[in-house]
Amino acid sequence: MEQLLEKSAALVQRIRSEKKRYLYNEINWNNKLIGIKGARGTGKTTLLLQKLKELKLLPTQGTYWSLDDFYFTTHSLVETAEAFFKKGGQYLFLDEVHKYENWSIHIKNLYDFYPDLKIVFTGSSIIDISREEGDLSRRMLMYTLSGLSYREYLAFNNLYNFEPIALEDILSKDRKWAEMFPAEFKPLVYFEDYLQYGYYPFSMEDKQGYATRLQQLVRLIVEYDMAELKGFDVRNAKKMLQLLNVVAANVPFQPNITNIAKKSDIHRNSVVGYLHFLEQAQLIKLLYASGISLATLQKPEKVYLDNPNLAYAFSTSSPNVGNLRETYFISQVSVRHKIAYPKLGDFLVDNTFTFEVGGKDKTSKQIDSVENGFVVADDVEFPITKLPLWLFGFLY
Repeated sequence: MEQLLEKSAALVQRIRSEKKRYLYNEINWNNKLIGIKGARGTGKTTLLLQKLKELKLLPTQGTYWSLDDFYFTTHSLVETAEAFFKKGGQYLFLDEVHKYENWSIHIKNLYDFYPDLKIVFTGSSIIDISREEGDLSRRMLMYTLSGLSYREYLAFNNLYNFEPIALEDILSKDRKWAEMFPAEFKPLVYFEDYLQYGYYPFSMEDKQGYATRLQQLVRLIVEYDMAELKGFDVRNAKKMLQLLNVVAANVPFQPNITNIAKKSDIHRNSVVGYLHFLEQAQLIKLLYASGISLATLQKPEKVYLDNPNLAYAFSTSSPNVGNLRETYFISQVSVRHKIAYPKLGDFLVDNTFTFEVGGKDKTSKQIDSVENGFVVADDVEFPITKLPLWLFGFLY
């Protein structure tokens, strides 16, 4: 165990803590058991190490372990945690829990046997606590970490620091949100850069190699992480990548299951399930008609990539502008709100607000008869009668 404590101490010492993801201050760190899930590359590991650094504990009191460490191929998590607890351990931060077989049962045992030990763990976005063998759902607080918002992107690149804006404030008629931006703020200067490079924090490490790294990340998710999904046969990973390429070439679109099956070489009876798997992995987003129950797998009305950066990573040419606008909107708004496909307009949010998304010349003609309808326009900084698209990147 000593080598684990030494690794943890070294990582904590090196981590920088000036900038923290939006989720950091939303987590109730006092809870005894906390879970954080999210896609690869969104900053889960950094978040754990930053909290551990803030606690200012001795390595024997608070430690970070990655469960894909070779150490755990020959050592038991429970026995190692027991030894840590006996040495005065108070906080146990576990990363990549889905890499450890039957992880939920082991964490449940630690929770039950060591009431004074606080456990925080992270795992892939594919984790479904309700289907795990260890009954953790009533014992824990579960959070999901999304990629960088446009607001965070500006802050992480030392451009501007702004507070988040709630949706009801964005939609308010008094438009007080405009007062928080200084006169010199030009939101569109950095917006295109965000759409191409801004969603994953690692873009700041190597912007030139970002697209290649993003493609590698997607392959790792499909070929490695998705093996943990119940009902997914890892031998079909290649077909999943083919399906993702088909979706990337057409999004947003109303899926024709038969055509998708032909292009991706997947049996049509399996296409809907595979789309659901890709959504669990935070690679795509599925939009369903309003009022539809999602208790069983159903064909979605529209399919989008999870975020605009993926559109650039998969496109052989410049992505469709309309596609980017809608993908940006759904990626930012869906973090805090429920989105459905309305009868009129592009998006129905929280079953209350209807949005039509377009360029600066977009009119309200399509949603004139809709109560609580709003036009969201791209290519404008502070429009008078419309809402600027970039502003929805300030929701978190």
